[in-house]
Amino acid sequence: MTSMSPAAPAAGAESRTFTTIGVVGLGTMGAGIAEVFARHGYAVVGVELNDEAVERGRQHLEHSTGRAVRREKMTGAEQADLLGRITFTTSVADLAAADLVVEAVVESMEVKKAIFRELDGVVSPDAVLATNTSSLSVTELSSATSAPGRVVGVHFFNPAPVQDLVEVVRTVVTEPDVLTDVQALLTSLGKSPVVCGDKAGFIANTLLFGYLNHAASMYEGRYASREDIDAAMRFGCGYPMGPLALLDLIGLDTAYEILETMYRQGRDRLHAPTPVLKQMVTAGLLGRKTGRGFYTYEGPDSPVVVPDDRTPSDDDAPRLKHDVRLVGVVGTGTMASGIVEVFARAGYDVRYVGRSADKVAGVVATITRSLDKQVQRGRATEEAKAEVLARVSGTTRLEDLADVDVVVEAIAEDLAIKTTLFEVLDEVCKPGAILATTTSSLPIIALASVTSRPQDVVGMHFFNPATVMRLVEVVSTVSTDDDVTETTRALCAQVGKVAVSCGDRAGFIVNALLFPYLNDAVKMLEAHYATADDIDLAMKQGCALPMGPFELLDVVGNDVSLAIQRELYQEFREPGFAPAPLLEHLVTAGYLGRKTKRGFRDYSRR
Repeated sequence: MTSMSPAAPAAGAESRTFTTIGVVGLGTMGAGIAEVFARHGYAVVGVELNDEAVERGRQHLEHSTGRAVRREKMTGAEQADLLGRITFTTSVADLAAADLVVEAVVESMEVKKAIFRELDGVVSPDAVLATNTSSLSVTELSSATSAPGRVVGVHFFNPAPVQDLVEVVRTVVTEPDVLTDVQALLTSLGKSPVVCGDKAGFIANTLLFGYLNHAASMYEGRYASREDIDAAMRFGCGYPMGPLALLDLIGLDTAYEILETMYRQGRDRLHAPTPVLKQMVTAGLLGRKTGRGFYTYEGPDSPVVVPDDRTPSDDDAPRLKHDVRLVGVVGTGTMASGIVEVFARAGYDVRYVGRSADKVAGVVATITRSLDKQVQRGRATEEAKAEVLARVSGTTRLEDLADVDVVVEAIAEDLAIKTTLFEVLDEVCKPGAILATTTSSLPIIALASVTSRPQDVVGMHFFNPATVMRLVEVVSTVSTDDDVTETTRALCAQVGKVAVSCGDRAGFIVNALLFPYLNDAVKMLEAHYATADDIDLAMKQGCALPMGPFELLDVVGNDVSLAIQRELYQEFREPGFAPAPLLEHLVTAGYLGRKTKRGFRDYSRR
């Protein structure tokens, strides 16, 4: 590691020169912030309440930098230099020479205001006062000073030395030069500052905690198990953690307080903490830090999940209750072709139906191209490719599905067309055959009800591309037989997929959690709260998501997203699910995303 010099003003600019940084509060976050500045050559003055707290802060820093030395990310000499740049004190008066002071104490408005009042009388008139709050009003904090224009939020993410994102929170009175100078300073630290307005939750927490609250509500309503909710978001969206595991990591008490603060400020019902959170907090089930939350851990502060009374046992593993040898697939599009390949590669004979001979031939061509890529990459042999293709046969006659054990429908997402198909399948398929639909948003019971065997109809929602995505949502209606659900789950496991179970309601698990979050991001942009680039950056760097919401919307297609959001709104009648007007306007204008070269961003020149 090489030390950098403190940021100097650009030529001809009137920007501040920051040389000494104050940090009030040396808990995990404050110590991390102190380390970030000291790493980059700044003199840091760390303030704590008493000598005992100072010592804890010193230990935080020694342990953190010690880990960096052990991992060979810095030398022992560099560690000594870094720690040598930090002065520890119990007196706020020692911050008199600081050019910037970052407050990082407990999330209490009273405590923080008292500190800001004291700082106001100590630092120079040009010094910038910053708060690391994650949810409290920066405007209200600034009112405790004689110069609220120099107060700004700098919300670092934990652990501060590792996480690049910093939310820079402007109030209505924050001076523009303060904002500019703080952004430049953070950029010089290698951080990625995003600017937003002073609203509880800022960017990342506003979007993240609405989603987490929704997931907790889904669990509370017993719509799906904790394992299935978490697996759905990990395997369906590529998220690093499921929402309930993430709540346990954050701390249910912390999550509850953030949601409460957000709800009090915005009165958005989607931010009102779901009752199970309050119950668990009251019971002391706070997550990892207490050893129990949504999951049970080896002990307090342990990341290791251990079985408890809600953990599925090996005896609960689904088994094939129906004999499945021949699989039928209706459709010839991307999804249908992928599903045919998935079953054939797993050893099943597959018979698929298309509307024309050309479309039938197209499926074999698509699967051949896919297998050729596997061969080129060394993941398959020519022999294996030939075996897979030998298991696949196409036809244009639905009557040829008469002897299949399972048929998977993967045609257009149109209820009338699907209903007609299920009427025909009911006539041609043998008794006991499972009729599955890949619909992502239509009511499956509507398809089941036109058949004489609603107990055999189930949702089998693959994700695109089916050959790559591991998740399948297995959706049971009020009529689906338990053996059919179990067989479908077991079938998913046999073809290498992760099956999650849920009921027949709009969005199932993944879309019901994902699209309200995307809709909230559009509302945030619509309100000019932050830019699309900053919102995307905040969610990727602050929450480790694979794509930002606007990147994802443009990939999915704004028309598809709007249709799903309308389905959710119609089903749940939740005002917060009403599609954002901006999303509707973009669709009306034909700005559908990447497929039309323009959506939230313009792709015509890329």
